[in-house]
Amino acid sequence: MSSRRGFLFKLGLALNVVGAALVGIPVIGFITAPMRRSGGQSWIQVAAVTNFPEGETRLAIYRNPVSVEWDGATANTACWVRHVQGDRFQVFAVNCTHLGCPVRWFAQSRLFMCPCHGGVYYEDGSRASGPPPRGLFEYDYQIREGQLWVRGGQLPTLAGPV
Repeated sequence: MSSRRGFLFKLGLALNVVGAALVGIPVIGFITAPMRRSGGQSWIQVAAVTNFPEGETRLAIYRNPVSVEWDGATANTACWVRHVQGDRFQVFAVNCTHLGCPVRWFAQSRLFMCPCHGGVYYEDGSRASGPPPRGLFEYDYQIREGQLWVRGGQLPTLAGPV
């Protein structure tokens, strides 16, 4: 009788260890993931500076650095590039700050407009009217050897600069 009780005790103990491992390993992986990850941000070459005439705003597309091979066309990320003057640029996320719909640039009125809920932004990305709580999100950029580089992998948040 004691051998059966001992066997069931050991079996229960083993099942508890297996259950704890099945729950614990993913939890530990989740907690330690930020330490193992590089952040997914990297500088990405968008295009030559000459593709963006001074005083104009144009759409540019780059490959998201956090993509995998099977992402296909969904890994392409769009941004609006405004060439202010000389080496001064503004690179905007295409998403409205209200609910994330893609904004369009209207060169005639020099405004960005959101088709979903009527959000309007001035050419410098600041909020003009509508429901958006702030201006368009801006990406960091650099000019290297005549090429425009954007810091890809950034997630626009309300904590970022306006």
